[in-house]
Amino acid sequence: MDYVILEAWLEFAVRWVHVITGIAWIGSSFYFIALDLGLRKSNDRRQNVHGEEWQVHGGGFYHVQKYLVAPDRLPEHLIWFKWESYSTWLSGFAMLILVYYMGAELYLIDPNVLDIPVWQAILISLGSLAFGWVIYDLICKSKFGEDNTRLMLLLYLILVAMAWGYTQVFTGRAALLHLGAFTATIMTANVFVIIMPNQRIVVADLRSGRVPDPKYGKIAKQRSTHNNYLTLPVIFLMLSNHYPLAFASHYNWLIAALVFLMGVTIRHYFNSSHAGKGQPKWTWVATTVLFLVIIWLSTLTAPVAPETEEATLAPSIQRFIDADGFEDAYDVVLGNCAMCHGAEPGYEGIPWAPKGVHLETEAQVAFAAKRIYLQAGVTHAMPPPSASYLEAEDRAVLVAWYRAATGS
Repeated sequence: MDYVILEAWLEFAVRWVHVITGIAWIGSSFYFIALDLGLRKSNDRRQNVHGEEWQVHGGGFYHVQKYLVAPDRLPEHLIWFKWESYSTWLSGFAMLILVYYMGAELYLIDPNVLDIPVWQAILISLGSLAFGWVIYDLICKSKFGEDNTRLMLLLYLILVAMAWGYTQVFTGRAALLHLGAFTATIMTANVFVIIMPNQRIVVADLRSGRVPDPKYGKIAKQRSTHNNYLTLPVIFLMLSNHYPLAFASHYNWLIAALVFLMGVTIRHYFNSSHAGKGQPKWTWVATTVLFLVIIWLSTLTAPVAPETEEATLAPSIQRFIDADGFEDAYDVVLGNCAMCHGAEPGYEGIPWAPKGVHLETEAQVAFAAKRIYLQAGVTHAMPPPSASYLEAEDRAVLVAWYRAATGS
């Protein structure tokens, strides 16, 4: 059991937690948006009852009521929906550290885009996340933010600018992932900094016998609405690192920009439907057209590997070329992997390298050393069983080379 295997399982565990908490957050968010939009005028004569809805689920009936501010008397047990959001962001940030900070030379930095040291790349990453929230929050609190439509348009322009900016600093994969993290940070900060504190103010006023100010609910609802429209694009961006057609395209920033529009059209359909305002079919036409444009943009330039020269390799990558057994390992990779993982794959049915991983030059093999070790050395994940001619002794060569380079 070596460090790389433990690291891989740690990454898997954190990713699993991220998915679980993300499902919980998105599920509760979507439910409450649908509930809020679907409320009908209440016959309850109690003060401040804004609307109600009857629901059936799991063999039981539920009667839900919403108060404009809050009920006259609060129950002793009040459920707060917050940890779903916090846990999703914390586990996502842990993934950012494990994959993009600890593996910065492989996944975060592209010397052909911007040749910077690891510490600078990490500082830019952290600074951009903080910058996003500060700018967004200031705009929301300004006079400009009083018009929600105008505010959403400006927010969209900021997101497009950040999409382009990230592609000028990081790898394509990291750029789209960071755009998702940038947006998710705004969403979680909305919950932590605005929505929850405002809810606490209202609760404190009620328990002290004061009449709560309705402005706190109005502000929280605005931020919640923003989160509603940003959720689907964030999911797409988080999944994009598995699909080179999205992140490795020359127009990856424009693809991301169109994805945000798709998020708006999809959510508009469901929001309109839940609110009883009809089912605008044009949203599906618009979404389909946007997606077809994205597919077209992705094919204008096929995913290509960075043309990294050995002289520009960081010491942590160069060590794999200098390690004992590299020549034998390189021959094994060329003979068994390059037929698919090449600039022009020779395997029928594969138009470009899977996952955007190219394994033709010494530099490319060195960059992918850990992947090769895990997928073709320790496990038999690659090459695929139906196309595998890699013998046990060949896999042993790959394992011996990697361990010689890492001293494990």
